[in-house]
Amino acid sequence: MRPLILEVSVMSLDGFIAAEDTGTDEFSNVHDAELGQWIVGSISGVDTHIMGSITYLSMAEHWPNSTEIFAPPMNSIPKVVFSKSLQQAMWTDSTIASGDIVDEIRRLKSQPGNFIMAHGAIKFLQSLTKLDVVDEYRLLVYLYVAGSGSALFGGVQQLGGLKLKSSRQFDSAVMALVYQPTRSH
Repeated sequence: MRPLILEVSVMSLDGFIAAEDTGTDEFSNVHDAELGQWIVGSISGVDTHIMGSITYLSMAEHWPNSTEIFAPPMNSIPKVVFSKSLQQAMWTDSTIASGDIVDEIRRLKSQPGNFIMAHGAIKFLQSLTKLDVVDEYRLLVYLYVAGSGSALFGGVQQLGGLKLKSSRQFDSAVMALVYQPTRSH
């Protein structure tokens, strides 16, 4: 089965990924070429991007016209948007998943390929965490204390342990932390 990787591109030191009332991850404007290359490498083995409708609509507007280093993989890799309200997927190589999220993820995981990467606004990412369907967390932690906001693991009733698979510090002081859940089931 293909693993589902949840990547958070900006997380504060105190664990917040979205500023209060924004639903976005706008903590820092740090630009680091080495970090950018790490992110490109991180998504190089992705077979499928999954996301909620908020992120999908934003990305569908941004990436097709972008010249950023992330644009080619974002545009060429198939995308699945989880939505009960979207009627049409307008971004190239996109489909809509409107069924039960756990069933849809099981179906995606059972398909051949390398791995699935989840992107999204806080509610979508929290739902994946609460449903315990994530096989790996890739967190980019910035040297920033938010003090409040929305936490990735906010609202999780029972969280198992996490095992650190790798860590890397960039010149910008951003840390890439890769964790794998330790499940007993």
